[in-house]
Amino acid sequence: MSLSTSANFIKYLLFLFNFIFVITGITIMAVGLTVQGAYHNFREILDPQFFSVPTFLVVIGSFIFVIAFFGCCGAYKENYCMTLTFSILLILIFILELAAGISGYVLRNETYNLLTSTMQSSMKQYGGATNKEVTIIWDEIQVDFDCCGVAKSDDWIAANAELFNATSLPMSCCRSSPGAIGMVTCPDMPDKKTLRQTGCITSFGAFIKSHAVSLGAAGIVLAVIQFFGIFFACYLAKQIKMQRGHTGF
Repeated sequence: MSLSTSANFIKYLLFLFNFIFVITGITIMAVGLTVQGAYHNFREILDPQFFSVPTFLVVIGSFIFVIAFFGCCGAYKENYCMTLTFSILLILIFILELAAGISGYVLRNETYNLLTSTMQSSMKQYGGATNKEVTIIWDEIQVDFDCCGVAKSDDWIAANAELFNATSLPMSCCRSSPGAIGMVTCPDMPDKKTLRQTGCITSFGAFIKSHAVSLGAAGIVLAVIQFFGIFFACYLAKQIKMQRGHTGF
């Protein structure tokens, strides 16, 4: 007994979905790896939570390739067990992606609080001989994002009053002066024209937050797409079982 016309239609839709499913796997891995790459340069001053969600997405993307195998084989061979296994695994991936998406949005809301805490603690290590990476990262942030300190330049003084004061801040806190000759200080007294006035929590925080949003969006959008795959797979599995003279699951 062959499958009904509607079941055959769902069967071929499932093939198409598996192709889309693999694309979503590649997409979710790409998003996870891209965000990991963006965060990697700042790993010394970022909370581990910023790396857990993208890593989670990469792992999910890897599993998708294995799961797609069950979907294709189950539909092609009209095998009930493989199609049902595919349905169950799809539900699991759906839940995981939804969880990753929600985690991304939660991380977005916590971005400024987490960053403020880790950035303030890392400022104390600036200029130290034991952790030069923190110094390099802070210099890169302040130059690339045109900022100084966490909320303001005085944060450096609060973090390490022995090293910094009102007339001596990290050189990366100041913009370069064209044509400057000889010794240059930061800030340049008395007008402080070259001092970067904006705290890094604003511009750098917005950069980190935007990537957290992309994690949340990727997880939720792809979970919605896979919801339709769950429907197709469950329907096909039921039709295959009915073909064998059984009813229900």
